Amino acid sequence: MHYDEMTVMKAFELYKTLILNGVVEKSYLHEYNADEYVRGLVDRFAQEVDCVTLTVGDQLFMIPKTKLSPFHVNNDFLKRTYLKTSATNADLYLLYFATIVLIGEFYDSYHSKEPTRDFIGLDAWVLAVQKRIDTLKEHSTEELKAFEGEFSYNWIAIIEKWDAMDDLKEQAKKQTGNTISRLSFLDTVKRFLLDQSLIEEIGNNEITISEKAKTIVQRYFMDLDYNRGILEFLYELEAHKKEVQKDAIDLED
Repeated sequence: MHYDEMTVMKAFELYKTLILNGVVEKSYLHEYNADEYVRGLVDRFAQEVDCVTLTVGDQLFMIPKTKLSPFHVNNDFLKRTYLKTSATNADLYLLYFATIVLIGEFYDSYHSKEPTRDFIGLDAWVLAVQKRIDTLKEHSTEELKAFEGEFSYNWIAIIEKWDAMDDLKEQAKKQTGNTISRLSFLDTVKRFLLDQSLIEEIGNNEITISEKAKTIVQRYFMDLDYNRGILEFLYELEAHKKEVQKDAIDLED
């Protein structure tokens, strides 16, 4: 298909804005929505760099689809920007793990498409991570090592890193992320997610997931092709336990 020069330039300007700012705001979004040729070109440009476009309300985002994308947030960037200079891959694994757990807390199962809660406090997030850690511990070391190869996650390192952090003892109203406590580590994860526009602060040490995050969850996060079965792995043991408990109760009745 041949495009006229004006159409190509409009599409390129939108694509350039996505590259530089990560988002196209409402004032320019009409050009993307109103012209199918402009929209098609922008989407094609995004595909060429292993990204997908995502319209959320009055904003347009470009989301990396694979690790091959030059816009994928790489490990070195996370270490340099959010973690300590001495951070290891275990810190990164725990950051990813805490993010998955946080998203999971807003949905009633890994098959859910709509949020079932409005917000979560940092203390509750800590407890949720601990719950998932305890679930991982129910697997043997041999099982966890086998799962590491399947999911490309070092589950043992995640457990050890979390256990090495101080228990939740801090009572300060505002955490700065300068200690290795569990709450402060999650404060670091929170800053990363805020910068990525995936969560929003609503006060009282409580956060909610953004419309951008909800859209990503609906389109990709629950898809086994994207999450590689990680959600099912983290939640299936708990679901099995609940089923066993239910059967036990039924037998008692």
